[in-house]
This record gives sequence, C-alpha cells and structure tokens, in this order.
Amino acid sequence: MGYNSLEACVADLEKHGHLIRIKEEVDPYLEMAAIHMRVFDVEGPALYFENIKGSEFPAVSNLFGTLDRSKFMFRDSLDHLKKLVDVKMNPAAVLKNPFQYIGSSMTALGALPWKKKSGAPILHGKTSISKLPQIVNWPMDGGAFVTMPQVYTEDVAKPGIMQANLGMYRIQLSGNDYLPDQEIGLHYQLHRGIGIHQTKANALGKPLKVSIFVGGPPAHPLSAVMPLPEGLSEMIFAGALGNRRFRYFYDDEGFCISADADFVITGTVYPNENKPEGPFGDHIGYYSLTHPFPLMKVHNVYHKKNPIWSFTVVGRPPQEDTSFGALIHEITGAAIPKEISGLHAVNAVDAAGVHPLLFAIGSERYTPYQRVDRPQEILTIANQILGKNQLSLAKYLFISAHEDNPQLDIYDIPAFFGHILERIDLSRDVHFQTNTTIDTLDYSGDGLNAGSKVVFAAAGTKKRTLGRELPANFELPRPFNQAKFVIPGVIAIDGQAFSTYENESKIMAEWCRAAAASSWEGFPLIVLCDDANFTAATVNNFVWTTFTRSNPAYDIYGINSFTAFKHWGCEGPLIIDARTKPHHAPALIKDEAVERRVDQLAAKGGSLHGVI
Repeated sequence: MGYNSLEACVADLEKHGHLIRIKEEVDPYLEMAAIHMRVFDVEGPALYFENIKGSEFPAVSNLFGTLDRSKFMFRDSLDHLKKLVDVKMNPAAVLKNPFQYIGSSMTALGALPWKKKSGAPILHGKTSISKLPQIVNWPMDGGAFVTMPQVYTEDVAKPGIMQANLGMYRIQLSGNDYLPDQEIGLHYQLHRGIGIHQTKANALGKPLKVSIFVGGPPAHPLSAVMPLPEGLSEMIFAGALGNRRFRYFYDDEGFCISADADFVITGTVYPNENKPEGPFGDHIGYYSLTHPFPLMKVHNVYHKKNPIWSFTVVGRPPQEDTSFGALIHEITGAAIPKEISGLHAVNAVDAAGVHPLLFAIGSERYTPYQRVDRPQEILTIANQILGKNQLSLAKYLFISAHEDNPQLDIYDIPAFFGHILERIDLSRDVHFQTNTTIDTLDYSGDGLNAGSKVVFAAAGTKKRTLGRELPANFELPRPFNQAKFVIPGVIAIDGQAFSTYENESKIMAEWCRAAAASSWEGFPLIVLCDDANFTAATVNNFVWTTFTRSNPAYDIYGINSFTAFKHWGCEGPLIIDARTKPHHAPALIKDEAVERRVDQLAAKGGSLHGVI
C-alpha cells in the first residue's frame, strides 16, 4: 500500500472520517493558523482549506495532529520501520532472530530512491512565490513562512542523493528586505546537516543548490524531521515508511526535484550572502527575533496538477510538532539510549519547549562492590548526552539513577521531579557549563546561540520528604513574599519586575540572606517568577515558565550558597529566577479579533460546527 501523493492521502483521510473541509474563504493572515490551533487543541481532524484568500491553491494542515491519525496513515509500514531502525541501532539483533527481520530487510531493499527519466507529475506547471498561500501564523511574524518544508541539499564534495540531507528548516517567503518572487530566507539551527553542506560549499567558493519540497506523500515530511542514525538516508527512510520509493530527478539546472512533491522551489545560496530573517513565532512559545540568515535566490517554483499546500502552526507546546514527536518516539523507541552506554531513557520535555529541559535515567555501575550514595556513572552519561546531536542544545538536564527506582516514568513530570528532589544534594550535585551553545531559538542566554547549561544529578537514598502544601504560618521576607505551591518540593514566588543583572544580583543576595531564617523544610526548589498564580496553575505552566525564562549560570541562586574550588552549591533551597528579562523575546499572544472570526465558523452551518 502507501500513498503515491498528498492528494491520495487527503482522499483516504476524508473517506475514513479523519479530515474535514473548510469551505468558507479564509485569510492566510492569522486566520488559517487560528483555525488550525483551535482544532488541534480538541484533537480534531485534519483540515483541508478549499478557498484561500489571494491564492488559487488549496492547503492542508493538522495531518499529524494526533498519534492515532499518524498511525492510520502509516498502518501498513510502521511495524517494519520499527524493526528497520532497530536493525540499524542493534545489528546483533538480526543475528539472534534473523527470520523476524526478513520482512524489514526487504522493506529496506525496496526503499532505495528511484531516479526517474520521464513523466514526473511535478513538471505539470510553474508558478511564483507570491502566488503561493501567504500564511502568517502570529501577529508579529516578519512575513509569510513555509512551516512544513522538506529542504534538500547535497554535499558538494560527494554529490548524489545517498549523501544528501533532507531537513525541515523554516523558509521566509515575504517581508523584510527580500525582493518579491526573487529572494527568500533560509533559517536553520545548530547541529543541522544543511550547515555541513553550506560550510563545504563556502570553503570552495561555490553556491549551494537548495531544493525545497512541499507536500508529497506524508512519509516525506516525517522523514525530514526524523533523528535518523548516522548513514541512514532520509530518502531511504521515506521510501520504507511510505511503502513507495522516493522518486526524483534533476532539472535542466542541476537541481534535485522530488517527483511526487506538490510544490518544489529551487534556488541557490551564495557564500556569505545573508539578509535579515524573522521575527517568527516559534516552538518554545516566543518569537525568534530578526537575525541575518542565508539568502536563497529563487530559480523556479514547480507544481503538480491539483497541488495541495501543506502547512502547520508553530507555537507554545503542545502543537502539531508535539504529535510529530510522539510518532518519532513510536518509531525509534529506545534508539538513542542504545547509542550511549548506560543510558536507559531520555525525554526532551515538550511542555518546556523541548530543548530547554531534558530528563534522563542512567545506570550506576561504577562500584558494584561498594555502596556509594552519590552520582558517579550518571555524570559521565550526562556529559555524553550534552555532546549528542540536538540533545547538546539543552540547558537543564535532570538525571537520575535507574537502580534507585526501575519503575520511574520519565514522562511523568511531577514524579520525576519528585524523585530528583528527594535525593539531590544541592551542595554537591549541581554542575554548570558556562559560556557555551544553546538553542538558536532560546533568548534566555547572553547572545544568539549563546548561554549556559546545568546538570542536576541525583543518585542514592532519599534525603528528604517533600512538602505537599505550604505551611499555614509560612512567611518570607520582602520584596518576594507571595508564594504558591506548585508540585511536591517546589514553590513559586512572585517577583517584582526585573531590572538589570547588576541590580538584581544584589537584591537576590540580600533576600537570600534574609530568607535563610525561614523554614524551608520539604521545599528544595524555588521558582521566582512574574506571576506565581500562572506558574503554579498547571505542570505545563511550571516547566514552560521556569526553563524557558532562565539562563542557568545567570539565574540560579541559592540560600546559603558557596563556591569551593570552582564548584557552586547551596545548603538551603535552590532558586531559579524565571522572571522575564529585558533581552527576552516576546511571548506569543493570539489576536482576539481573529479568534472571534473562528468562532463564527463554529456556528450552525459553519464548517467547524460540532468540531470546536
């Protein structure tokens, strides 16, 4: 089985009740995104927009909005894919159970990319950038963006599809200083395959050829976001996942073209040619601001017959990329832990914007002959995690020992925090990395891609019982004296507006000295924030506020803190200053007028009646 096009996928989803059509004319400026988010929030169907203001092309979104729908789309190939990834990560498994993997091996062999010689649907017609759906997600976005692209580049030193990279990097279609229909912006973050390709092209003084595929079988965009093992081509993975070989050819200008895509934009990126890109409402829940990024000069915009523009909405989790993550976990399973000896599980916490916060569980096997009640091996594992691909972008890593609780669920946020906070020795088990790289989209640091990291490592027996409510006589010194219980062991405290680090460090030092006289029994973690009620309202609010609005080296304080031989620790509770700082990017806020227009679609007779 498998879909040969996005059109076939849309038809199948509609036939089985997984997709609805929006028949009313919709505005690509904010309205389409607002519709998408409202439907995603209720775990609703995929959306087919028939009538888009300013464009002749229809669009589809929310294809991957639920894990069940994703499993439905890949119902004929998912099991084989899991085994294929397992084989790549653990070849010894094939030797132990060869017959179990025969089907998966055939799947892999049948997934090799297929170079077409004629008859590609994508050559049906050409259009221009301005005629594509100009979708803007958030009010302060710098223009229209492609949010579900598959960006294809090749290694100039080793050309060909088997050494190529297919990634999902955002593309700015309009706004800023881009020449309409001639130039677009290409934004990618650290640790991306395209960066290696551009570095090599720049060194040779050559332009980098870039092909942007939009649409096509749903296996193609999923492959572009998969964290695949080294050496496993995204195009092979797309073929195996979609039960259909990735079909491609090269046009007259030498650009690789996906034969089954709905749209393909080709262009060149020349060495050291950048233009301002952004701002853009991003997946951490804030805008990424305007910065110089590679300029792509457009050559052609191809499209197939009856093409469908594919898009998603990026914003504070959960969003559709959350469901992407769930599907990726479904396929890869324990792939990453197998790459690091002793690692049992790792979770990039989606509610905290993914990269700001990692949970991990590792083994403690260094001294089986001796009971040592402190972290040892998990510190080694933590260093490996922070040096591993995109995991290296994390700011906060909380890691525990598997042996202390083999049943600990790494996806249960309160339980995991509780396990750590019960065991951690804050005078010994907090380890910083300063002046290092963090996520490009994270503005809590001291510059673009720049910030710090911290590891909280806990192993051994329980050291404290966590408080489960604030004591009736709980008192704090001014100016931070309004506290709210968050989860066991954690309280949130209202802070006054942040001024400068020079001023606030003095205020914090004085407050910590005064607060040392308070009773902190059962509460080893304090979050200083702008709104304690909001922070304490939900677990998701707690992790989002705490870990997206703080830079560890700058924003961690402690009661009775000290520095000894370059090591920082504290005898009392640890404080994370998660107040909004002047250099932070603005948070994403919806447009209320647009929300009211979406409400009208939900009225009787509207396309969203009974859906939202």
